[in-house]
This record gives sequence, structure tokens and C-alpha cells, in this order.
Amino acid sequence: MKKRIVLGLLLGIAAGIIDVIPMIFQNLTWDANISAFSLWTICGLLISITQININPVIKGLLISFSVLTPCAILIAWKEPYSLIPILIMTSALGSLLGFTIDKFTKEKK
Repeated sequence: MKKRIVLGLLLGIAAGIIDVIPMIFQNLTWDANISAFSLWTICGLLISITQININPVIKGLLISFSVLTPCAILIAWKEPYSLIPILIMTSALGSLLGFTIDKFTKEKK
């Protein structure tokens, strides 16, 4: 279990960096950057410790979108069009996290 947690956190941090790099180039505020980074760190942890018998890509998507939902509501209220890249990035990184965490933590039979 410890290996899953560490891997989930490390991959979540990597996903956070991938998500924040374009945000920095767009000169978005630091609170938005920190929010996105922490979202992916938490998603990595949750994906790694959640035990549910579904496809790991679907698991990554479900958890990522569940964590994103409260922020997405706030974002959509003021800037609904900015949700488009957020949803695309959440789909890509969430599914990739689910797949990668499963691949590297799958127990050999």
C-alpha cells in the first residue's frame, strides 16, 4: 500500500507540473496555478488508494472529474468557455494517471 501511495503522489505531482506549465505561459494567477497543482496531487493520491473494480482509465476519469467539480462550478459561473481546456486536460491527465498508477502497482500473479 505504501508503494501505491508514494507512486500516486509522485505521478500526481508530475501531472500537476504538466498542467501548470501552460498556465504559467498564459500568465494565469498563482492561486489558479497552485489550485491546479494541488488538484492533481490529490487526484494521484486518491486514484492510488481507491479500490474499485473498474477499468483503471475510467477510475482515473471518475476521480479526477469528481475532484474538479466544485472548482468547475465556480469557473463556469464567471468564465464558462475557459472550462473547455480544463475538461480536455482533466480527461487526458485523469485517464493517464489511472492507467499509469494501475500499470506500475499491479501485483504480479
